[in-house]
Amino acid sequence: MFSFFSQFEDLNENPLTYVLPCLNAPPQAQGIYRELLPDSIKVTYPVTLDQEVYVEFNDTLSIGMDDFSDSENMKIPEVLPMMAVRDVVIFNYMIIPLFVGRPGSVEAVNEALKKDKLLMLVTQKDSTQDNPEASGLYSIGMVCMVMRTLKLPDGRLKVLVQAVSKARIQEYEQTEPFYQVKIEVLQEKEPEKITVKIEALMRTVREQTEKIMSLRGILSADLMTIINNIEEPGRLADLVGSNLRLKIAESQAILEEVDSVARLKLVNNLLTKELEVTTVQAKIQSDAKEEMGKSQREYYLREQLHALQKELGDGDERVQEIEELYKALKKKKLPKLVRKEAEKQISRMEMMHPDSSEATIIRTYIDWILDIPWRKATKDRLDLVAAKAVLDEDHHGLEKVKERILEYLAVRKLNTTTKGPILCFVGPPGVGKTSLGKSIARAMGRKFHRMSLGGMRDEAEIRGHRRTYIGAMPGRIIQGLKLVASNNPIFMMDEIDKIGSDYRGDPSSALLEVLDPEQNFEFTDHYMNMPFDLSKVMFITTANMTDTIPGPLLDRMEVIRLSGYTQEEKLAIARRYLLPRQLKENGIKTSHIRLQDETLQYIISHYTYEAGLRNLEREIGKVCRKVARKIAEGGKGPYSITLKTIDRYLGPPKNIPESELDSLSQPGLVTGLAWTEVGGEILHIEVNLMPGKGTLTLTGQLGDVMKESVQAALTYCRSRSQEMGVEDSFFEKTDIHVHVPAGAIPKDGPSAGITMATAIYSAVTKQELIKGLAMTGEVTLRGRVLPIGGLKEKALAALRADITKVIIPEQNQKDLAEIPKDIRDKMQFFPVKDMDDVVKIAFGRVQKTDNKQD
Repeated sequence: MFSFFSQFEDLNENPLTYVLPCLNAPPQAQGIYRELLPDSIKVTYPVTLDQEVYVEFNDTLSIGMDDFSDSENMKIPEVLPMMAVRDVVIFNYMIIPLFVGRPGSVEAVNEALKKDKLLMLVTQKDSTQDNPEASGLYSIGMVCMVMRTLKLPDGRLKVLVQAVSKARIQEYEQTEPFYQVKIEVLQEKEPEKITVKIEALMRTVREQTEKIMSLRGILSADLMTIINNIEEPGRLADLVGSNLRLKIAESQAILEEVDSVARLKLVNNLLTKELEVTTVQAKIQSDAKEEMGKSQREYYLREQLHALQKELGDGDERVQEIEELYKALKKKKLPKLVRKEAEKQISRMEMMHPDSSEATIIRTYIDWILDIPWRKATKDRLDLVAAKAVLDEDHHGLEKVKERILEYLAVRKLNTTTKGPILCFVGPPGVGKTSLGKSIARAMGRKFHRMSLGGMRDEAEIRGHRRTYIGAMPGRIIQGLKLVASNNPIFMMDEIDKIGSDYRGDPSSALLEVLDPEQNFEFTDHYMNMPFDLSKVMFITTANMTDTIPGPLLDRMEVIRLSGYTQEEKLAIARRYLLPRQLKENGIKTSHIRLQDETLQYIISHYTYEAGLRNLEREIGKVCRKVARKIAEGGKGPYSITLKTIDRYLGPPKNIPESELDSLSQPGLVTGLAWTEVGGEILHIEVNLMPGKGTLTLTGQLGDVMKESVQAALTYCRSRSQEMGVEDSFFEKTDIHVHVPAGAIPKDGPSAGITMATAIYSAVTKQELIKGLAMTGEVTLRGRVLPIGGLKEKALAALRADITKVIIPEQNQKDLAEIPKDIRDKMQFFPVKDMDDVVKIAFGRVQKTDNKQD
């Protein structure tokens, strides 16, 4: 908000000049003046900001000047509409344009226009409040005359007001829809005569005002003439105080002082403070200009000194720094192109002033060139037996991954120029993808660096920023290589399936070059702007699923799937790795605790239900912490954790195996198998029949594909009505409700097709399925069973739930080879071609147990 002040000289003069100091007025204020002031007003605008605006009135001015000339004798009503203003304190004789937008304020202005155009304006204490209460307003303000209004298209008003008289609010008579207040007009206490002391005070105020305006570079002879011609102390205080850029509270204090001499003293004190601040500000600006001139002078002197020292053979710190850079460059093994660029940058740096910003940028760039391991590599450990021993020591199982690493080492042993593979470990959380990367680095004798891609959205994270940007630096690929000081580390990129993209670029597109052995031998970082050979780096990425990985990026990687662990594998891993690690982390010894295999097995089956091992390690850690507390409290141990005491440490079981539940032996209840990104899951399907009109109801938050599977299953069952022993009109008179429990979890996919069809078949024929049976497969309208994916994960999920019989599509029989032999020996797999085979097996009409795959 800005303000301007009018000083009346002689109403009979033509033209009458209004001086409008608008020290903070933006150029847009000119438009406000044009729109609000009458056409009879001539406005002379300043050439530059922070100069005065002169408004000249002609004799023909017709906006109530006679009323203003007699403003001191104007009769002001006791009750007036009131409007709150913010960020400005209005002083006497001010003319000020206001934007009025709040509904209550608009109503107050309209009320004033209906009557005598008088409006009480007070300042609100907190400018951030849109609808201040009475307690949030100052009690003293100005009675103002509304001179002119302009209604805007959005309903707001532009209002030009003139301050008439100072007043105090005595009582709020109305608050809605606008404030109506009872006021008391405050009379100014003017001195009876201007004494020498008062004259000295006025002269001091004028002089200080002139000094401040001079320091700010806005001194105007016309304005000073106006100030020097003011003889009333109160009016001088108001004019100067309105332009001091004071805080609201300080300006309000000036306004509330009715004694004109005391008000002038208050303004004088504030002027003294402002003069000190302005003087210091001017000195700072002057010093800055001198410093700039001094820096330029020092630059030329330093250059002359450098030339003299060069002639004399003397060196300074700058010369020594350049020499050290050349020595470091000479020792480094760099590609020819890189060495040439480094020498060029050092030569540029040598010609620059050491304090310049460009010299700092170049020095940082040279340091990066010298720190990056262009040709520094670690020697691979090519002993396959030793490497296999390290992999077996760190991880149980995972034979496919270990075999792939040993194959790479074998090829590397025979062909030293082979490029590093790009592997992608895909599997549920907690199966050891990240830790496997560290184990591979240890087995090969390489450095290891991990970089998380989850949530990354900026392409510059991969390629770096160009050096033109302030604070630019290389991407995280180059940073990682610098950190490990090797150009052939194991570089693990975690969570590649969770990369994002936005307006800053697509990081997955930048990875296309990084993860392509045919391109990454000359990877160019934006910051370095020179090719770097990444072909020796062994990149390993991890993901929970491949669906969200872009196709071109997935095509560049060799995908190795890590399925979940069986209970036997979990038991072995817990005994060999998890339990010793938790004993060490919790500060207890093996002699303090006794945890038998049957207890660990019980924890696995009753307290965890996952493909990985994270929850199992948490449960073991919980047991160890409770034992640690007993020992810390004075116990000696050993503490035996048995099946009878385990609930004291872990509470009641969180999971009940399927074999311990009898509630599923009912017609219409079938167990299916599903695949998720965290591993396989079992899926219960429930079907109920009710008399009705053939309506099919689906619940359980099913996706579109799964809904279509139910429709296909129902069509198959209707086509087999005679075989099921029901009339053709049975389905027209029966409502079918298909429900998949765990309704809060979205479900989708076609692999539950035969499960849906079997459940409907069971409900219609009122036959129960054989116990311990699960199934998976897509069904067609004619009952054919189509292949599905994730068979190994689904088989592991069935085994975790103590389900040993699984119906699978015949075309998936080849995938049984992916399932470990010890798991196949515990389970029965029933390959089927169509739904007729499913029905025979599900209801115990045929036993088919041949699932040997070697």
